Amino acid sequence: MLGLKLLTDPRWANIAEGNLEEILTDHAWCEQKAASNAISLITNNSEHEDLVHELTAIAIEEMEHFKMVIDIIKERGYTLGRERKDDYVGQLMKFSKKDGSRNMAFIDRLLFAAMIEARSCERFRVLSQNIQDKELAQFYYDLMVSEANHYTTFLNFARKYSVDVDVEKRWKEWLDFEGKLIQSYGNKEAIHG
Repeated sequence: MLGLKLLTDPRWANIAEGNLEEILTDHAWCEQKAASNAISLITNNSEHEDLVHELTAIAIEEMEHFKMVIDIIKERGYTLGRERKDDYVGQLMKFSKKDGSRNMAFIDRLLFAAMIEARSCERFRVLSQNIQDKELAQFYYDLMVSEANHYTTFLNFARKYSVDVDVEKRWKEWLDFEGKLIQSYGNKEAIHG
């Protein structure tokens, strides 16, 4: 359904579970950044009333997820560490087109968001199916469903608002790029790492 070219090796869940404080801290900051990205899209494209409405809901939901992760961190006696640099997201950002029309940049920003949501959804599935901690397995299953909805929302807006971009062709380029990129990841306690 997500179209990802390379699925995460289930053994990555063992790496994540081996340092829950680290994976939870990384996850918390991913949720905060997702909320910020939705707000940025709203700010730069406020003429689209339906987009403003839907992305406001996503931004709120992402901040609710941020709080949920922080609550888990606190309940387990961990500490929320400093924000983590996400090299995976940085590489995706470099792939984004910024030198075309305003519409092209807008569509690519939506596809960028869809790509991150798709990979996050897939990683949450791996965690939900492979970690021993039943509470966290259920938590990640619930978030997997949410991320799938976000992925669909961003992709559908790209299709709806494209003026000068062949969205299906560009989405295939995103999937191909990410399929190569993700080969370098999956070996540390980070949602995209």
